[in-house]
Amino acid sequence: ARYHTTQLGEMAKTGKARNKELARGINRVGRTTASSKAGRFRFTKKGGAAVEQKQAEEVPLGRYYQADDVAKPIPSRKSRHKPTRLRANITPGTVLILLAGRFKGNRVVFLKQLSSGLLLVSGPYKINGVPLRRVNQAYVISTSTKVDTSKVDVSQLDDGFFAKSVEAPKAGGEEFFADDSQKHVVSAEKKAMQKKVDKTLMAAISKVELLSAYLGAKFSLKKGQYPHEMKF
Repeated sequence: ARYHTTQLGEMAKTGKARNKELARGINRVGRTTASSKAGRFRFTKKGGAAVEQKQAEEVPLGRYYQADDVAKPIPSRKSRHKPTRLRANITPGTVLILLAGRFKGNRVVFLKQLSSGLLLVSGPYKINGVPLRRVNQAYVISTSTKVDTSKVDVSQLDDGFFAKSVEAPKAGGEEFFADDSQKHVVSAEKKAMQKKVDKTLMAAISKVELLSAYLGAKFSLKKGQYPHEMKF
Protein backbone atom coordinates (compact mmCIF):
# COMPACT_ATOMS: atom_id res chain seq x y z
CA ALA A 1 0.00 0.00 0.00
CA ARG A 2 1.20 3.53 -0.79
CA TYR A 3 1.13 6.11 1.98
CA HIS A 4 1.10 9.90 1.86
CA THR A 5 4.03 11.82 3.34
CA THR A 6 1.92 13.01 6.23
CA GLN A 7 0.78 9.47 6.89
CA LEU A 8 4.38 8.22 6.95
CA GLY A 9 5.26 10.93 9.46
CA GLU A 10 2.35 9.97 11.68
CA MET A 11 3.33 6.29 11.49
CA ALA A 12 6.89 7.20 12.49
CA LYS A 13 5.63 9.21 15.46
CA THR A 14 3.37 6.42 16.71
CA GLY A 15 6.19 3.85 16.26
CA LYS A 16 4.25 1.64 13.87
CA ALA A 17 6.52 -0.56 11.74
CA ARG A 18 6.28 -0.19 7.99
CA ASN A 19 7.60 -3.70 7.41
CA LYS A 20 5.74 -6.70 8.83
CA GLU A 21 7.75 -9.54 10.31
CA LEU A 22 6.51 -12.88 8.99
CA ALA A 23 8.80 -14.98 11.17
CA ARG A 24 11.74 -14.43 13.41
CA GLY A 25 14.40 -12.79 11.24
CA ILE A 26 12.23 -12.91 8.09
CA ASN A 27 10.47 -9.71 6.97
CA ARG A 28 7.71 -9.29 4.45
CA VAL A 29 9.81 -7.04 2.20
CA GLY A 30 13.50 -6.79 1.72
CA ARG A 31 15.90 -4.07 2.84
CA THR A 32 15.88 -2.30 -0.53
CA THR A 33 12.08 -2.18 -0.69
CA ALA A 34 11.83 -1.00 2.90
CA SER A 35 14.35 1.77 2.26
CA SER A 36 12.45 2.81 -0.87
CA LYS A 37 9.17 2.98 1.04
CA ALA A 38 10.76 4.98 3.84
CA GLY A 39 12.01 7.52 1.31
CA ARG A 40 15.52 7.81 2.80
CA PHE A 41 16.99 8.21 -0.69
CA ARG A 42 15.62 11.78 -0.72
CA PHE A 43 17.94 12.79 2.13
CA THR A 44 21.20 11.13 0.97
CA LYS A 45 23.44 11.87 -2.00
CA LYS A 46 24.17 9.10 -4.47
CA GLY A 47 27.64 7.67 -4.03
CA GLY A 48 28.26 9.39 -0.70
CA ALA A 49 30.21 12.61 -0.39
CA ALA A 50 31.02 14.29 -3.66
CA VAL A 51 34.68 14.03 -4.62
CA GLU A 52 36.26 17.29 -5.63
CA GLN A 53 37.81 16.93 -9.05
CA LYS A 54 40.77 19.08 -9.82
CA GLN A 55 40.44 20.83 -13.08
CA ALA A 56 43.39 20.38 -15.38
CA GLU A 57 45.35 23.52 -15.93
CA GLU A 58 44.84 24.84 -19.39
CA VAL A 59 48.07 24.96 -21.34
CA PRO A 60 48.16 27.88 -23.73
CA LEU A 61 48.52 26.65 -27.29
CA GLY A 62 50.82 28.41 -29.72
CA ARG A 63 49.87 29.70 -33.09
CA TYR A 64 51.57 26.81 -34.88
CA TYR A 65 51.94 23.13 -34.05
CA GLN A 66 54.52 20.57 -35.11
CA ALA A 67 53.58 18.53 -38.15
CA ASP A 68 55.51 15.46 -36.96
CA ASP A 69 55.13 13.62 -33.69
CA VAL A 70 57.69 14.55 -31.07
CA ALA A 71 59.73 11.48 -30.07
CA LYS A 72 59.65 10.89 -26.32
CA PRO A 73 62.16 8.57 -24.63
CA ILE A 74 60.66 5.33 -23.39
CA PRO A 75 61.21 4.91 -19.64
CA SER A 76 63.78 2.23 -18.90
CA ARG A 77 64.86 0.39 -15.75
CA LYS A 78 68.42 -0.21 -16.95
CA SER A 79 69.75 2.63 -14.80
CA ARG A 80 67.95 1.32 -11.70
CA HIS A 81 70.23 -1.67 -11.24
CA LYS A 82 69.97 -3.10 -7.74
CA PRO A 83 72.60 -5.53 -6.46
CA THR A 84 71.42 -9.13 -6.59
CA ARG A 85 70.82 -10.58 -3.16
CA LEU A 86 72.94 -13.66 -2.53
CA ARG A 87 71.21 -16.72 -1.10
CA ALA A 88 71.93 -17.23 2.58
CA ASN A 89 73.16 -20.80 2.05
CA ILE A 90 75.82 -19.74 -0.48
CA THR A 91 79.04 -18.50 1.12
CA PRO A 92 82.67 -18.47 -0.14
CA GLY A 93 83.88 -22.06 -0.26
CA THR A 94 80.44 -23.67 -0.67
CA VAL A 95 80.36 -26.57 -3.12
CA LEU A 96 77.64 -26.00 -5.74
CA ILE A 97 76.03 -28.33 -8.27
CA LEU A 98 75.53 -26.81 -11.72
CA LEU A 99 72.09 -27.46 -13.22
CA ALA A 100 72.46 -25.84 -16.64
CA GLY A 101 75.02 -24.95 -19.24
CA ARG A 102 77.96 -26.77 -20.69
CA PHE A 103 79.10 -28.20 -17.35
CA LYS A 104 75.71 -29.18 -15.89
CA GLY A 105 75.97 -31.94 -13.32
CA ASN A 106 79.47 -30.91 -12.22
CA ARG A 107 80.36 -29.83 -8.72
CA VAL A 108 82.23 -26.53 -8.38
CA VAL A 109 83.59 -24.33 -5.59
CA PHE A 110 82.03 -20.90 -5.08
CA LEU A 111 84.62 -18.12 -4.74
CA LYS A 112 82.71 -14.80 -4.64
CA GLN A 113 79.79 -12.83 -6.07
CA LEU A 114 80.61 -10.37 -8.85
CA SER A 115 79.16 -6.88 -9.26
CA SER A 116 76.76 -8.19 -11.93
CA GLY A 117 75.21 -10.57 -9.38
CA LEU A 118 76.67 -13.69 -11.01
CA LEU A 119 78.66 -16.24 -9.03
CA LEU A 120 82.36 -16.81 -9.66
CA VAL A 121 83.13 -20.55 -9.47
CA SER A 122 85.94 -22.91 -10.29
CA GLY A 123 86.07 -26.73 -10.60
CA PRO A 124 89.00 -26.73 -9.98
CA TYR A 125 89.97 -27.30 -13.61
CA LYS A 126 92.49 -30.00 -12.72
CA ILE A 127 89.81 -32.16 -11.04
CA ASN A 128 86.70 -31.90 -13.23
CA GLY A 129 87.64 -29.61 -16.12
CA VAL A 130 85.47 -26.65 -15.02
CA PRO A 131 87.47 -23.40 -15.45
CA LEU A 132 86.90 -20.05 -13.80
CA ARG A 133 83.34 -19.32 -14.75
CA ARG A 134 80.33 -17.10 -14.05
CA VAL A 135 77.01 -18.78 -13.24
CA ASN A 136 73.55 -17.64 -12.18
CA GLN A 137 72.57 -18.65 -8.66
CA ALA A 138 69.12 -19.67 -9.96
CA TYR A 139 70.75 -22.64 -11.73
CA VAL A 140 72.77 -24.13 -8.88
CA ILE A 141 72.10 -26.37 -5.88
CA SER A 142 74.06 -25.45 -2.77
CA THR A 143 75.46 -28.26 -0.66
CA SER A 144 76.61 -28.45 2.94
CA THR A 145 80.19 -29.27 1.83
CA LYS A 146 82.71 -26.47 2.32
CA VAL A 147 86.21 -25.78 1.06
CA ASP A 148 88.60 -23.42 2.81
CA THR A 149 89.02 -20.48 0.38
CA SER A 150 90.47 -17.98 2.84
CA LYS A 151 93.84 -18.04 1.07
CA VAL A 152 92.43 -17.85 -2.48
CA ASP A 153 93.04 -14.37 -3.91
CA VAL A 154 90.28 -13.41 -6.35
CA SER A 155 90.33 -9.65 -5.74
CA GLN A 156 91.53 -8.99 -9.31
CA LEU A 157 88.71 -10.98 -10.89
CA ASP A 158 85.63 -9.07 -12.02
CA ASP A 159 83.15 -9.11 -14.92
CA GLY A 160 85.71 -7.45 -17.19
CA PHE A 161 87.93 -10.53 -16.88
CA PHE A 162 85.33 -12.54 -18.86
CA ALA A 163 84.73 -9.92 -21.57
CA LYS A 164 85.22 -11.25 -25.08
CA SER A 165 87.66 -9.47 -27.38
CA VAL A 166 85.98 -7.85 -30.39
CA GLU A 167 87.77 -8.55 -33.65
CA ALA A 168 87.90 -5.98 -36.42
CA PRO A 169 85.56 -6.84 -39.35
CA LYS A 170 87.31 -8.25 -42.41
CA ALA A 171 87.26 -6.20 -45.59
CA GLY A 172 85.39 -7.26 -48.71
CA GLY A 173 84.18 -10.84 -49.01
CA GLU A 174 86.81 -12.31 -46.71
CA GLU A 175 84.28 -12.53 -43.90
CA PHE A 176 81.95 -14.70 -46.02
CA PHE A 177 84.67 -17.15 -46.95
CA ALA A 178 86.28 -17.17 -43.51
CA ASP A 179 86.87 -20.53 -41.84
CA ASP A 180 84.44 -20.89 -38.90
CA SER A 181 86.10 -24.07 -37.65
CA GLN A 182 88.80 -22.12 -35.76
CA LYS A 183 88.77 -22.92 -32.05
CA HIS A 184 88.56 -20.27 -29.37
CA VAL A 185 92.03 -19.56 -27.98
CA VAL A 186 92.29 -18.86 -24.25
CA SER A 187 94.57 -15.93 -23.48
CA ALA A 188 97.76 -16.37 -21.49
CA GLU A 189 96.38 -14.05 -18.79
CA LYS A 190 93.38 -16.32 -18.14
CA LYS A 191 95.57 -19.42 -18.08
CA ALA A 192 97.92 -17.86 -15.52
CA MET A 193 94.98 -16.79 -13.33
CA GLN A 194 93.43 -20.27 -13.55
CA LYS A 195 96.69 -21.90 -12.39
CA LYS A 196 97.06 -19.40 -9.56
CA VAL A 197 93.54 -19.99 -8.21
CA ASP A 198 93.61 -23.77 -8.68
CA LYS A 199 96.97 -24.09 -6.92
CA THR A 200 95.54 -22.63 -3.71
CA LEU A 201 92.29 -24.59 -4.07
CA MET A 202 94.06 -27.90 -4.63
CA ALA A 203 96.15 -27.35 -1.49
CA ALA A 204 92.96 -26.90 0.58
CA ILE A 205 91.14 -29.82 -1.08
CA SER A 206 94.01 -32.25 -0.56
CA LYS A 207 93.70 -31.81 3.21
CA VAL A 208 90.17 -33.28 3.24
CA GLU A 209 89.82 -37.01 2.60
CA LEU A 210 87.74 -38.02 -0.47
CA LEU A 211 86.92 -34.38 -1.29
CA SER A 212 88.79 -34.56 -4.58
CA ALA A 213 86.80 -37.64 -5.65
CA TYR A 214 83.56 -35.93 -4.55
CA LEU A 215 84.25 -32.89 -6.74
CA GLY A 216 85.23 -35.08 -9.67
CA ALA A 217 82.00 -37.16 -9.57
CA LYS A 218 79.02 -35.92 -11.57
CA PHE A 219 75.64 -35.41 -9.97
CA SER A 220 72.77 -37.51 -11.33
CA LEU A 221 69.36 -38.78 -10.28
CA LYS A 222 67.82 -42.22 -10.62
CA LYS A 223 64.20 -43.30 -10.79
CA GLY A 224 62.35 -42.48 -7.59
CA GLN A 225 64.89 -39.88 -6.42
CA TYR A 226 63.58 -36.33 -5.93
CA PRO A 227 65.90 -33.35 -5.28
CA HIS A 228 63.41 -31.55 -3.00
CA GLU A 229 63.43 -34.55 -0.65
CA MET A 230 67.24 -34.74 -0.48
CA LYS A 231 69.65 -33.10 1.90
CA PHE A 232 72.80 -32.03 0.09
